[in-house]
Amino acid sequence: MEIGRKAWIIPDAYTPPESSGKLESHEAICILNRNDQAAHLSIHLYFEDREPIEHIEYVIQGKRTKHLKTDSLHKDGESVPKGIPYAIEVNSDLPIVVQYSRLDATQSENALMTTLGFAQD
Repeated sequence: MEIGRKAWIIPDAYTPPESSGKLESHEAICILNRNDQAAHLSIHLYFEDREPIEHIEYVIQGKRTKHLKTDSLHKDGESVPKGIPYAIEVNSDLPIVVQYSRLDATQSENALMTTLGFAQD
């Protein structure tokens, strides 16, 4: 049975600029590739007041999962800025599942949020 989609959108991405306590605020896109073959991803980041960062390439092997921290996404010296809202688009040549998670550690009472992205083929 095929599970997953080839296009995913996460419209509300944001890394808090500061953290308190032992944990650091961060976010991740969590990807599951149930296919036997490697999935080739193209990730695009969209902003309110600047040009997007497009075509960040990533390969996830077959029958694997990967938690990509968004601060690890780089293209031509550009990366995800902290404290700036943005959106994430993930495209794949094979069906995958994409979940988004954010840990907000700006207060001593940490908040963890997670959701599936919006999927489209």
